[in-house]
This record gives sequence, C-alpha cells and structure tokens, in this order.
Amino acid sequence: MISADLTGKKALVTGASSGIGRAAATLLARCGATVAVNHLADDERGVAVVDALNGEGCQAVSAPGDVSNPTSADEMVAGAIDRLGGLDILLNNAGTAATVEPVPFDDLDAMTEEFWQTIMHTNVIGPFRCSRAAAPALRQTNGVIVNTASIAGLSSNGSSIAYANSKAAVVSQTRCLARALAPDIRVNAVASGLTRTAWTDPWSDDRKNTAMSNSLLPRMVEPEDIASAMLFLCVSGAITGQTIVVDCGRLA
Repeated sequence: MISADLTGKKALVTGASSGIGRAAATLLARCGATVAVNHLADDERGVAVVDALNGEGCQAVSAPGDVSNPTSADEMVAGAIDRLGGLDILLNNAGTAATVEPVPFDDLDAMTEEFWQTIMHTNVIGPFRCSRAAAPALRQTNGVIVNTASIAGLSSNGSSIAYANSKAAVVSQTRCLARALAPDIRVNAVASGLTRTAWTDPWSDDRKNTAMSNSLLPRMVEPEDIASAMLFLCVSGAITGQTIVVDCGRLA
C-alpha cells in the first residue's frame, strides 16, 4: 500500500460505502485528507465508514446522495464542498452492474431500455454530473479527478454489453474532461480488473479460479490495489487524460 502526505487536502469519494470506494476513502483519510464519504441515503454502511474513520482519528463526513439523479448529485456535491470548506480531490467511483449475474453478450433482449438507463445514468452521466458540479471548487485548488473505469471498457467482456459500453464511455469521458479542464484540473481513471467486491463475493471458488486463471498474476484484484492506483494519480502532477489498468495482467 502506497502512502502520501495529504494533510490539509479535502476529498469527495462517491460510492464509498463498500468495496473500492471504501478502500479509497480509507486510504485518503489515513494519508491525512478530510474525506466526504458519499453513499445512498438509506445505506447505513456509508455512515459506518464515516464512524470507523473518525474512530481511528481520521477526519470524515457523510455525503448522502444518488449520483444517478441530477438534482441529488448536484446537491450532494455542493453539500460536501460546503462541509469540507473546499475540494482538492474528486473520486468518481459510484457505479452499478444493474445485475447480480453476468448477462451473455448475445442476449440482446435482456438489454432493455430500463437496463440501459440505469447503467448509463449511474456509470456515465453520474461521474459527469459530479465533475461538472465540483469543477469550480477544484479549479480554485488545481485539484484532480479520478474516475473508476474497468477493463470491461477496454475489451469485449464484462457483466453485460451495457456495462462494457458504460465503462468505455468513462475512459472517453476522462480524456475529454482532461482536455476541457486543463490546465487547472487533472483528470485520470483507473480501469480495474476482476476485483474482490460485494458483486464477486458470492461467486463459487471454481468460478473465481477460472476467472483468475486468465491473469498473469493468479489472484483477484483487491479494492486496496485500486485505491493505491487512485492515490498515485492524485499526487502525480504530470499525468492527465490517462487510464491506468490494474488487472493482475488479465489484458496482457
């Protein structure tokens, strides 16, 4: 696990109640940042993350809101910035697969309008909403945005066609926003491979082993691996418009 001195920095992490978001919020807070932990209003896990961090002597506040809803997303970002007193780091991590099991790519009928809308409003428009709302505050601090992408957006696999398309869009959005917000704000992304999260936890050992057998490093990516890559991008001042792959060599 890498470290950095983020004393005095203020960060907002979306989708921080579990998995990658929780690991990222925890790492930033332990590095000295004051962290706004975004979570759905009825998700008690988010409040638990805040309590745990404050219990360690870190500084964290709750930032409830739904990035898939335009009004909620804007109000959440504004509220977080107000509580933090500014913003240096935005981690756009909130996302959804909208399914508990992978949908075969040839099952086109399963890709309903509702399914597409759920994924796109959360995974693609959600990060844009948050970035747009946070941009004025980030310009004041020469801040940074880091998006959570996926190797599904860099290949022809993933939990569904819609999910793969959404993560490809995140990679594109990262490049576009890096150009739009330069030189004041850097924008990068981390494309995660098969990661140990609440989505993969129910998988059988055989299923996990089959998936891991396709990687050069025979293990799953841990949320902390992605958090470390995000921290690296937060503090690397010469990197913008890039997507770093963290997948244990699955795409190699």
